[in-house]
Amino acid sequence: MRDISRKVTTFRTAVARATLKVSPDTIVRIRNNDVPKGDPLPVAKVAAIQAAKNTSQIIPYCHQIALEFVGVEYLLEKDTISIETTVKATERTGVEMEALTAASVAALTIYDMCKMFDESAEIEKVTLVKKTGGKSDFKPKGDRKAKAAVYVMSDRISAGTAKDQSGQIIVDRLGVHNVEVVEFRTIPDEEAEIVESVRHSVDELKVDLVITTGGTGLGPRDSTPESLSRLIDKPLPGVSEALRAYGQDRNPYAMLSRANAGLRKQSVIVSLPGSKGGVEDGLDVLLPAILHAIPMVEGKCHDKQKQAAKAAIHVGEDK
Repeated sequence: MRDISRKVTTFRTAVARATLKVSPDTIVRIRNNDVPKGDPLPVAKVAAIQAAKNTSQIIPYCHQIALEFVGVEYLLEKDTISIETTVKATERTGVEMEALTAASVAALTIYDMCKMFDESAEIEKVTLVKKTGGKSDFKPKGDRKAKAAVYVMSDRISAGTAKDQSGQIIVDRLGVHNVEVVEFRTIPDEEAEIVESVRHSVDELKVDLVITTGGTGLGPRDSTPESLSRLIDKPLPGVSEALRAYGQDRNPYAMLSRANAGLRKQSVIVSLPGSKGGVEDGLDVLLPAILHAIPMVEGKCHDKQKQAAKAAIHVGEDK
């Protein structure tokens, strides 16, 4: 079974469709409630719901998840029955297998109830119509490569008495998401140096994203949040809340982190803890969703909304 423990929980949906080929007489008998075993449609609906809820017991590598909705709809035509199933859940993994299993079992149930008088019945196909809520849905669709600066706040690492791990993790993960790191430095826990470095990356290098690691705890030298507060024009409390909420599910000490986030000019600034685990957790939350902030800051998301609104108006005028 694949490890999904580091994934972020999102709202997931999936729609699947099964097509059952039958004789025209079978369609008539179903419409007239003339099937000896009873009406197959409500029975198949119950079977589909049960199948969706028990998919992990049927398909070995599927995870056990808490489903929030299973819907089943039918379309009866001359010689086919289309079964469409919709599954919803707020989970770390998708629900497409649940939807596909539900559609398959519904088709099998109808087949079983009609096979005694329709030897031509055949399940033609089972397909995934659509799914939403996965990481690909939150992948930013920008027209340029984003630039970032990464700073490690540590007296010991900057003095050469300790080795950096967290900063390199950030650089590597940004590279996976096609973000160019134009500056990567280690800075002592000195407020003046932190402010000067971050200001340089924003005002002069004009990076899209600044990520810092370290200095967010309760130690006497931990001053990163205070330093960044001097630079931030618009706080982003939702980012900090998401980081702590995700971390708290894994480590009870996450609530002690004072990490913060905000916007300076057109640069998003996020501070992460100094520990390797804290950084990995933070990046699981941030990427790729935080990159959506870049087109938002540039006003491109609003432009798309305006274009969509204008298109809707034109369609209404054409009618």
